[in-house]
Amino acid sequence: MASLHLLPLFSALILAATAISESKSFSTTVKAPYPGHKLEKLTHLRFYFHDIVSGDKPTSVQVASGPTTNSSATGFGMVAVVDDILTVGPEITSEEVGRAQGMFASADQNKIGLLMAFNLVLTKGKFSGSTVAMYGRNPILSEVREMPIIGGTGAFSGDAVVEYNVYIWH
Repeated sequence: MASLHLLPLFSALILAATAISESKSFSTTVKAPYPGHKLEKLTHLRFYFHDIVSGDKPTSVQVASGPTTNSSATGFGMVAVVDDILTVGPEITSEEVGRAQGMFASADQNKIGLLMAFNLVLTKGKFSGSTVAMYGRNPILSEVREMPIIGGTGAFSGDAVVEYNVYIWH
């Protein structure tokens, strides 16, 4: 039962909102290269993940657990599949700009750490039809985290640097 209680915590921590801004702009192309990188373009995407674990139409569902998941302090062995809505603002009613589709698993027996594999599927604006593929370890209790971008399609076929600005309402 503990793993069911950890799912909303994991969901809130990993798929939380990005930075709040007065602008409702979904994407901005930055002309100056990222310090230390020689990129032709740097694009900053800003959106909110809506990770819904309750109600009639959850977007995050636990699909598996291990024999000790319920007694584990880290929820070790819990696996969830997500199809989360990405919006411009924090309200679920704000403009939808894509989906976060994939899965995550509690993969650390000592600290809360998730193995995450998901795609950011963009459906609006000049990046509509493009995806960003992410795969790696997410130490969700760390203030600053880095997730590997392993690929992309459309406008993001190539290398990328992504910054997450995470705020948690609790």
